[in-house]
Amino acid sequence: MNTDRPPPPGVPHVVDAPSVPPQPWRNGGGQTRELLVWPQGGDWRLRISRADIDADGPFSAFPQVQRWFTVLQGAGVVLTFADAQYTLKPGAAPLCFDGTAAPGCRLLDGPTQDLNLMARQGNGMMLPVQSGQAWSGEFVIRALYSTVAGVWSGAGQTCRIAAHTLLWLESAGAGAWVFEPQEPAAAHCAWWLGFTPQN
Repeated sequence: MNTDRPPPPGVPHVVDAPSVPPQPWRNGGGQTRELLVWPQGGDWRLRISRADIDADGPFSAFPQVQRWFTVLQGAGVVLTFADAQYTLKPGAAPLCFDGTAAPGCRLLDGPTQDLNLMARQGNGMMLPVQSGQAWSGEFVIRALYSTVAGVWSGAGQTCRIAAHTLLWLESAGAGAWVFEPQEPAAAHCAWWLGFTPQN
């Protein structure tokens, strides 16, 4: 997690993913960087992370957790569930699944880098950004993850971010957010994320 002093209320948090210390997996198959854990200091209800998968192997099970998964870089993976199989490559739509399932993961051609959202006792969302098009999601926490540099606008503010950055706001309202890549970029280079806890 980013340990810097948090910004004032209403000012977006900006997390530089490469600067977050990685946490190696116990099975040696990869590592995770926790970009956002909410709330802090207790049982988390939202967790956004970036993972580097280096070897084939099963995912860990997270009972009562809704999971979203998308491939950021690399050739992609094949996730095998008890009743289905999904091939996920860069540009594919994010996959949502029950965290109780622990799918097998097979790399298509070498290591991959992936974005994960886990929601417990609430509803999460992950959606590819359409460059320059407004997104109005009504969530308690709204976030943007981008693999490229660009300019985010929302909540009456503008923020220039570097590549591989998570920007997030709590109690952000449902106003329009827009992200413009700094240079022409491939589709699916950034994602909107949202979470609303259950009462």
